[in-house]
Amino acid sequence: MSVQRRNMPAFNQLSEHARTVRKQVITMVARHGQGYVQQGLGAADLFTYLYFHELRLSPDSLQHPDRDRFILSTAHNTAVFYATLARRGFLEADELEHYCADGSALEINASERLGGLVECTCGSLGQGLSVACGLALGFKKAGNPARVFVMLGDGELEEGQLWEAALFAASQKLDNIILIIDLNYMQVEGDARQVASVDPVDEKFSAFGWHVLKTDGHDFEQMFSVFSSVSDQSGRPCAVIAKTVPGKGVAFLEGQRSHNMVLPCDAADRACHLLEAGQ
Repeated sequence: MSVQRRNMPAFNQLSEHARTVRKQVITMVARHGQGYVQQGLGAADLFTYLYFHELRLSPDSLQHPDRDRFILSTAHNTAVFYATLARRGFLEADELEHYCADGSALEINASERLGGLVECTCGSLGQGLSVACGLALGFKKAGNPARVFVMLGDGELEEGQLWEAALFAASQKLDNIILIIDLNYMQVEGDARQVASVDPVDEKFSAFGWHVLKTDGHDFEQMFSVFSSVSDQSGRPCAVIAKTVPGKGVAFLEGQRSHNMVLPCDAADRACHLLEAGQ
């Protein structure tokens, strides 16, 4: 599982996967009438790109020591995570019906009850990068080519632990860490820019010694170009800042920064219809 550049993906296939993932997010959240639908819709393209093209990880390689690791630091954004795993073949599609059900391994916060599909439980926000640093340093010392990907919400940038980990990663030259920042400016208290301004995110990480790349989190061609250049920098961890739109793909939800959205059945049906129609 050596690191190598991959051929350009079929972008239309990625778009179809992402559309299916979005429909599953709507369906899963609608069963409970409320949940993390806006984040899920917004991050669907990022998750699709990672699991269908970028990650050196497949359903039959979960025990391979050189496999890439993925850490969901925004651990509550699980509807899109589980939907992507099912679409990719890591889970059976009917397992999604048990999302957030009592006793189900598909908990609201991704936990290690899912075994090798979840590298660590990140119930408290801001912890994912710290765990990644430990993994990445261990891989370096062992001569293991595995890369560690971390999905981070921009609200987590308000956590002090995150910046300690960022400083550590750069000082240890952990160039096997790829941090994806889902920049949607949404957190539980509202617009992140009005709570504790995180901008300019790129300059902050650059100042900490990181290699920084930016992409439209809904443009697969841009993502391909950006992720193809990640390995061009040696000796520095990489931060990919991906700008996304909450509710992306469903016109009447796009741009609404509702952290835990109420989603009645009629709204869910309308959203699925629009996704089916490609609107």
